[in-house]
Amino acid sequence: MTRMSDGRYAPAGSLIGMVQRGRGLGARMAVEDPVGVAEVVHGCVRWDWRWDGLDERGVYLARLVRDLGLPLGPVVEGLAGSQERCERAARVLGLLALSGSGEAREALRRYVGEGEHWRDVLEEMARGWPVEWWEDLGETARARLKGDETDLWGEPWVRWGMGTRPPEDGPGPADPLVAETNARLLELLADPGERRQWGDAVRLLAGREPEPGLLPLVPSLGSADGERPMPLLPRAVRRLGPVAVPAAREWAGSGTGWLAELGCRVLTEHGEVADIPVLVADLERDWVEKRWCGPVHTARGLARFGVEARQAVSLLRRFWLWTPHSYERAGYLEALAAIEPAGLDGIHVECLWDCEEAARLLGVRKAKDGVEVRERLAYLRDDEMETAEVRAAAGERLAALTGQG
Repeated sequence: MTRMSDGRYAPAGSLIGMVQRGRGLGARMAVEDPVGVAEVVHGCVRWDWRWDGLDERGVYLARLVRDLGLPLGPVVEGLAGSQERCERAARVLGLLALSGSGEAREALRRYVGEGEHWRDVLEEMARGWPVEWWEDLGETARARLKGDETDLWGEPWVRWGMGTRPPEDGPGPADPLVAETNARLLELLADPGERRQWGDAVRLLAGREPEPGLLPLVPSLGSADGERPMPLLPRAVRRLGPVAVPAAREWAGSGTGWLAELGCRVLTEHGEVADIPVLVADLERDWVEKRWCGPVHTARGLARFGVEARQAVSLLRRFWLWTPHSYERAGYLEALAAIEPAGLDGIHVECLWDCEEAARLLGVRKAKDGVEVRERLAYLRDDEMETAEVRAAAGERLAALTGQG
């Protein structure tokens, strides 16, 4: 078995690999061996296997702890770790408290009085718990504050008279180019001697009506090291819509990484059937180079072409199976459903156990009717851990299936 602490993902088809990725099938398989999977679940609380901050794991892991009857001790121990580990443990414990665990609730309340990262934990409690569960901790919090805090914003601080609402962004400094015409901004961008003003010029163009005159200049508007585009340049280009497609085809074949990426992004949104091979090749490069963030945009672009993009099916299935970036997983399934839906029935059922809200919503909408599906829909509808949107959708689908409004 892959060691949880060695920083590597286990194979996607293994139980540990599926739990690391938050796959629904991993949660379903875990029921068959609760004792054996305990180390895996606790390990995923201790070590962060999310690919980035957008990925969700809290509800997934909290449900595994609760539904498998796993001990809370290893989760509570996580509160004493680093700030990141403490936050993960607090998230799981907070959800368990919502589902009725008095042990989890008391562990977090106790931590507020003695833990190192108590403010983060307290603010998490205030975001997710009923007010009466934490309101009486005001004196404890007041005693622990050093007296010089200037960032006590929102709850619970406002309720206790210790803080203010989050500050609103005020007006920024005056922009020296704000009065310039588009023509003048384009002149600046065409002049290498004015490079220090390029950032401001691109930013202004990105906020104005689409400017086709920008297209010939795009290849020269990379960062000083040539590794990325100028900030907001992709936004300014993509707002041009189909007008940018001819140029994007040239960029997609260039040897400049960021320019090729921008070209492909335009083609995913506005390209034609003839551009499918270019987009499939881009997806193939992402797979070979293990670029997990972003291929879903290409997948959604290919989905526009339906069955015409069937040459991408194998890649889309691989990305869905192997990606550690769970936030993008539902997008691959949506693309497959648009291009070649055969064989997705079981996967849509699995989605009802997925770590990502978007995937669970997909399962709620698409899972084929059956006893297991109805039971899971009722579970999602009634679970206090679940998001309001999923609970509502599950209730509506179940009502439609059973004929009970």
